[in-house]
Amino acid sequence: MTTFKPSVRRKTAGRNHYYVDGNGTRMPGVTTILGNGLPKKALINWAANATADAAVNGWDELAELPVATRLDRLKRARYNDRDAAAKRGTDVHGLAEQLVKGERVTVPEELRGHVEAYVRFLDDWDVELVLVEFVVASYRYGYAGTCDLIADLTMPDGRVVRWLLDIKTTRSGVYGETALQLAAYRYADVYLTADGTEEPLPVVERTGVVHVRADGYSLVPVTAGEQQLTVFRYVQQVARFDEESRGLIGDELTPPHPDGEIARVIYERSGQ
Repeated sequence: MTTFKPSVRRKTAGRNHYYVDGNGTRMPGVTTILGNGLPKKALINWAANATADAAVNGWDELAELPVATRLDRLKRARYNDRDAAAKRGTDVHGLAEQLVKGERVTVPEELRGHVEAYVRFLDDWDVELVLVEFVVASYRYGYAGTCDLIADLTMPDGRVVRWLLDIKTTRSGVYGETALQLAAYRYADVYLTADGTEEPLPVVERTGVVHVRADGYSLVPVTAGEQQLTVFRYVQQVARFDEESRGLIGDELTPPHPDGEIARVIYERSGQ
């Protein structure tokens, strides 16, 4: 059991957010833990590709810039690509949340394909909502997060199955670390209701991702059981070590005789 106390709250700071417990102490977020504790080899290639694309596509414009400005533009290229993807994901999530609540939405043309794909998902699987865009917290293990959806879906055999789902809008698809993310959500202690009270998280039968794209969607099952929760906790320990490891390094030592005579080393050639 950790020292975090109920009840959790989500705080917004610009385009980012974070979580605090009942004492105002920051609780690590699930995606932050995964970002700090799990190496992402794919990001290395992504960063290189984003920079190369910016160089090739903006070659003429870059050539006219001073060298320092050109270098700065290329350094920031991958972040521009990331921020654009993040904004698209945020916008699609917001529209999706309104849609699943039955609200009317005005859809920007550039997101039309994504929204139509999400509506198709709702219709194809007779989706019945249980919880939408809700905060979860684990006081046992010390983390919080925001889950996209718990819903009842009608399977091809006619059974109605309760799923915990994450909505992804990335072009690159679904990565394995999503299993750890969903496991952390699934085994959280509580979720935060609309009125700010905490309730036990509903039990789900399956977990997965709704991969929403401009050209359609995929419902992708993801294994996120107790074994994946255990792995998530290992990653959590690595993230904590990474954050605190500087404190393990002490100050440099001063020798006991700093002003003593300097030792001399005499080198002799062999045979002399």
